[in-house]
Amino acid sequence: MQCGPRTGRHMRLNHLKRRDFIALLGFAATWPLAARAQQPSMPLIGFLSSRSPDDTAHLVVAFRNGLAENGYVEGQNVAIEYRWALGQYDRLAAMAAELAGRPVAVLVATGGEPAALAAKAATSSIPIVFATGSDPVQLGLAASYNRPGGNATGINFMTSTMEAKRLGLLHELLPNAVAVAVLLNPNFPLAETQLRDLQEAARILRLEIHVLRANTDREIEIAFESIARQHITALAVTADPFFDTRREQLVALAARHMVPTMYQFREYATAGGLMSYGIDPLDAYRQVGDYAGRILKGAKPAELPLLQPTKFEFVINLKTAKALGIEVPPGLSARADEVIE
Repeated sequence: MQCGPRTGRHMRLNHLKRRDFIALLGFAATWPLAARAQQPSMPLIGFLSSRSPDDTAHLVVAFRNGLAENGYVEGQNVAIEYRWALGQYDRLAAMAAELAGRPVAVLVATGGEPAALAAKAATSSIPIVFATGSDPVQLGLAASYNRPGGNATGINFMTSTMEAKRLGLLHELLPNAVAVAVLLNPNFPLAETQLRDLQEAARILRLEIHVLRANTDREIEIAFESIARQHITALAVTADPFFDTRREQLVALAARHMVPTMYQFREYATAGGLMSYGIDPLDAYRQVGDYAGRILKGAKPAELPLLQPTKFEFVINLKTAKALGIEVPPGLSARADEVIE
């Protein structure tokens, strides 16, 4: 069958239209992918902690509050990847390196010196916001308080420098005590500094101290068994993220062995511990979140001054004191920021 000129031209036009239509469909199918690729992705924060998600849940809320002050809400306009060492400091280097290999805009290192030092070793270019328990300048994390320089800034919680203060408060509660045990984690970077501070404070207070070292659950149990066997009057738990991850275990063992114990954070006292003295960790973690938010908005770590806490808390659990048969001196309870009855 032969086609006339009009019919052949009509078929060719239909073929061209069909080909253009198919090409248009192909472009339409790929356009959303191209458009999405051009849209800016949500900034990512790497959150590295020496501690565990269970004992830090309330602090993460405070951190998010600090982010929110700068307009950032997790899951809406910022993403956060968490890594938890669970008190096992030897895991931090690999975790920090993994996060540094991700497209993180800010690397947040919490849970004291171990996480901060691991983050600093992992990257010299990604902005870091850290939280330490001692002087960041002495640790080599920053050049100075006013001008940190480099890629890291943060807050000094000062928890590791309050060992003498905590021992003094424990002595006020038990002025007739002649011997006090000290629980120390030998794997903590500041362990020897903490021990020197406690030994000097004990000399001034004319106290004998028994140093018990623990970095496992079983070693913590052995330490309390040693306290009971030697009839030691009281215990001071040093400031250490590892012990924070074992808070419930420590408080339970202190109750079982009837040992009056001093801790660093109020969470211990609210969980049933006798006394605590230290910073307000909620406010401190909020400040860490605030700095992370500022960096996301364009601030440079080198120009954000190092922070120090402004809120300190002395907490006494009178219910626990009564269970231990201890009468808290009125003057000491009057000085407490919070008394749990």
